[in-house]
Amino acid sequence: MKICTTFCVSLATVLVMMSNIVMAVAETHIPTTLDGPFDPVTRRFDPSLRRGSDDLPMTHPRLRKNVTSNFPEQIALAISSPTSMWVSWVTGLEPGTRYYYKCGDSSIPAMSQEHYFETFPKPSPNNYPARIAVIGDLGLTSNSTSTIDHLNYNDPSMILMVGDLTYANQYLTTGGKGASCYSCAFPDAPIRETYQPRWDGWGRFMEPLTSEIPMMVIEGNHEIEPQAGGITFKSYLTRFAVPAEESGSKSNFYYSFDAGGIHFIMLGAYVDYNSTGAQFAWLKKDLQSVDRSVTPWLVAAWHSPWYNSYASHYQEFECMRLEMEELLFRYRVDIVFDGHVHAYERMNRVFNYTLDPCGPVYITVGDGGNIEKVDVDHADDPGKCPSAGDNIPEFGGVCKSNFSTGPAKGNFCWNKQPEWSAFRESSFGHGILEVVNSTYALWTWHRNQDNYKENAVGDQIYIVRQPELCMKDLKDPHQSLPYNSSTKSSSAINHLSQVEWS
Repeated sequence: MKICTTFCVSLATVLVMMSNIVMAVAETHIPTTLDGPFDPVTRRFDPSLRRGSDDLPMTHPRLRKNVTSNFPEQIALAISSPTSMWVSWVTGLEPGTRYYYKCGDSSIPAMSQEHYFETFPKPSPNNYPARIAVIGDLGLTSNSTSTIDHLNYNDPSMILMVGDLTYANQYLTTGGKGASCYSCAFPDAPIRETYQPRWDGWGRFMEPLTSEIPMMVIEGNHEIEPQAGGITFKSYLTRFAVPAEESGSKSNFYYSFDAGGIHFIMLGAYVDYNSTGAQFAWLKKDLQSVDRSVTPWLVAAWHSPWYNSYASHYQEFECMRLEMEELLFRYRVDIVFDGHVHAYERMNRVFNYTLDPCGPVYITVGDGGNIEKVDVDHADDPGKCPSAGDNIPEFGGVCKSNFSTGPAKGNFCWNKQPEWSAFRESSFGHGILEVVNSTYALWTWHRNQDNYKENAVGDQIYIVRQPELCMKDLKDPHQSLPYNSSTKSSSAINHLSQVEWS
């Protein structure tokens, strides 16, 4: 009888354990965009966490110079084409192959240690990079180190850096403490810094990653660095190689490239994006040249978000959206990555502020860990709606607008989380994109505070393409696509003002 009791108790324990396992499996269900649009969700900032941290000192072991003067350092990779890679030079390479290399001057001799990288597979609907890391607004703080350490643990095969890299343009002025509003704190500063030792420190900080996997960059506002004589973007243009010429662009501020079955378009938010300008003409030509049977996925990235429900930078780049959104929607861009806002937000599929199953999934990842701290206020929070005079862009026009349709009709801000905002959270972190096949891609956002938690994710969803629904009218890529039937023909916003280009 005693044995039976023990056995019965043990059996009951096993059944409970099995029940818990079943529940755990059920709880790990990853939603897809087909399940959407989703009800808006906000995860508030955890007050037990620090909103920011100070800049790392130049004496930090990951920033200081660790080689003698003649030896190469700050080694970085960037994709040139499917058959070549930028190191410090370009040479013909085989796709899907591992290469070992050193760089420097062998006549001195002053050669780097041996590194290796792997070229991507040829563009194909069956070949994709294993994991693509997406980060923005990184900086050089203790939070930045947490982001990069966590990212490195996730073993990416490529980095997409969506602007605001070093924050070297305010390092000396702010004393390494940062300023959430530089122009407010230093209204009399005629120019911004371009402190090259800080850029060098950032290059050393990133070298363990960028010497072995390519990092594709696009400029942000902290890369402008206006100097005497009208010089801008000097550090960005000097330090980074991008495949502008290979993609038919005449500017390093916008370009495109293929990585397996993904065509990436990198756009410049701080150069002319007018529909009559060179960037727009290049973008239209590039979109027309994309063969979706070879590269089914179309991903775009630039620094400043068009869809953003945080008070910070709210509607700041409406002018760019008005110029370019219809073109991206017409050619069925699948995903858009942005930074600038120092928090995380993922949108439902949207076009012109209207939910649309064929619109892109916009994702803001400006939460890399920079000196300016995490953004916590939402434009729909009581008393937090910015005025039309706030959030003036550092480049371009001002197109502040009231909504003309939907729950926010007649207002500048919503009074609740907008329906196009699926999920938002004020935490530092990074994202990983894993394209599974020509229609499914797994997006995972990792929070810094989960760095040492096994299998922890901040947000995760399968992004699903629906070519049978969204591509059926794309017979001639040179023709405009009709809008999806769910899209309202009238604009979802009324424009309050539009200022001429600066």
